[in-house]
Amino acid sequence: MTRTYPYLSQQWRDEAEKRLSTELPPERMNFVTSSMSNIYRNCPPDGSEKYLFFQFVDGKFVEIQVGTGQPPKAEFSISGDYQTFAKITRGELGAQKALMTMKLKLKGNMVKALKLASLADRLNKVLATIPTEY
Repeated sequence: MTRTYPYLSQQWRDEAEKRLSTELPPERMNFVTSSMSNIYRNCPPDGSEKYLFFQFVDGKFVEIQVGTGQPPKAEFSISGDYQTFAKITRGELGAQKALMTMKLKLKGNMVKALKLASLADRLNKVLATIPTEY
């Protein structure tokens, strides 16, 4: 039986870090240096808020955090409902479409964010491979 990880748990984060580091080497991330905080609203079971923070330097993942409260300062902040992010992570909804239809809200440079959108899609494709319990 395949082990599943509760979405946004420390175990899920550890598995995400392992897979992202292995499957997305710096050249696949276009050697980008950036950071992003995803702010999840209405998280089960109690409607709380959580964050998922990524930092890349020269295309290498240097930090991935999950938590509650104030997320680390990031170049981009994307906020939205837990279920919207869950659909993106499962590969049911594209991040660009979610932004363009206002299901997600972006704080940061929109032009740069759109240039990095293909990298976010690669990241989400890897996250979609994690057996996850939502």
